[in-house]
Amino acid sequence: MLDIVRLRILAAVAAHGSVTKAAKHLKYSQPAVSHHLARLEAETGARLVQRIGRGIRLTPEGEHLARRAAEIVGRVDTAAAELSAMVGLRTGRVRVAGFQSALAALVPHAAATLRRDHPGIELHLADAHPQVALNLLRDGQVDAAVIFRYDDTTPDDIRTTHLFDDPMYLLSLEPGQTLLDHRDSAWIAGCENCRREFIDACERAGFTPHVVYTSDDVIVEQALVAAGMGVTTMPGLALRTHRAPGIEATPLPDFRRRVYLATYGDPPDPPATTAFITALHHAVQQTSPGGRTPPDDSRNRRSSKKDRRSTEV
Repeated sequence: MLDIVRLRILAAVAAHGSVTKAAKHLKYSQPAVSHHLARLEAETGARLVQRIGRGIRLTPEGEHLARRAAEIVGRVDTAAAELSAMVGLRTGRVRVAGFQSALAALVPHAAATLRRDHPGIELHLADAHPQVALNLLRDGQVDAAVIFRYDDTTPDDIRTTHLFDDPMYLLSLEPGQTLLDHRDSAWIAGCENCRREFIDACERAGFTPHVVYTSDDVIVEQALVAAGMGVTTMPGLALRTHRAPGIEATPLPDFRRRVYLATYGDPPDPPATTAFITALHHAVQQTSPGGRTPPDDSRNRRSSKKDRRSTEV
């Protein structure tokens, strides 16, 4: 029978890329890690690592077992947390992966509710693109994931709950414009792997955008728009995390992304995960992220300054 401690060590070596880093992460000595790897090879009868100069790398057999080990360790850790949680959620752990704007604008509200209602539950968060988050979920490295899709399809092996539709906005210096109004404008877009839906939306409007600036950072994109360097599109949830002064956000009909909560495995979910899910739904109700246009904080700041000057006078 394979030893769970040795599987955990192999998974750590694969994740960190070296025996030294894995030992530091696990708080083991380097010789102890090497010893456990040698014992695991003896248990399996397979060569799992090979020396390369002063370091090592996993063999194909080692890589295969490391992937399985990560999943097994994740499930064991989850089972341990579930048993602790079953005493009444006095203790427990939930690991959540999500995309950046959800972690910034939505999950903190859920975290606050979770801490208030179940202070013994530990919440661990990971910033991850939806596809990466789903892989972490399948591997047992997280218990839930907040993801988005631009269509109505979801993976067959994942349980998903639709949270809300996140509308897309055109960011420019003039209000009330359309995509077609900017068919000849310079465009700011995300990396080539992240702009397919934006390109499709422009082509449905009747033109191919001229992309001259590439950035996946909402602050950089909005700064370029505010400086008159081009126009861009942005989800409403991202606008809630940052709104640069001087830009106009115009909603785009028929262009949105759908935000889901994803879990893996057969129901019911572990108690700590269920508690987080409940808190997340409460956060969606509180913040209404799929509703009105995110406020222009710059206008609020200007009003506040004016109010303060009036008070001072």
